[in-house]
Amino acid sequence: QVQLVESGGGLVQAGESLRLSCAASGNSFSFSIMGWARQAPGQQPQLVATITPGGITNYADSQEGRFTIPSDRTVNTWALQMNSLKPEDTAVYYCYARGAYTQKDYWGQGTQVTVSS
Repeated sequence: QVQLVESGGGLVQAGESLRLSCAASGNSFSFSIMGWARQAPGQQPQLVATITPGGITNYADSQEGRFTIPSDRTVNTWALQMNSLKPEDTAVYYCYARGAYTQKDYWGQGTQVTVSS
């Protein structure tokens, strides 16, 4: 069984940066996609950034280039670097991965990010 655990959430002021980290553990696994999603109060979950093992990234347009998945990832750890944070970025952020052979989606427990104005 695969588990994803996020860390790094917290309270920041608008314009500041924050880095979230995700660590996968469990029995042998291989992912076809890794990334991050978020859910703001009263809104649907939204994928904000994904990356393939080969390094192909995809970012939500709403991030306007402010979010990146840093290159210092490993097969079981990846991060989300968030710069120039805005109050509207306030949400619970979830680590996400899809099994390469099972096509099963895995989710972390979520970490709260709050951006004050």
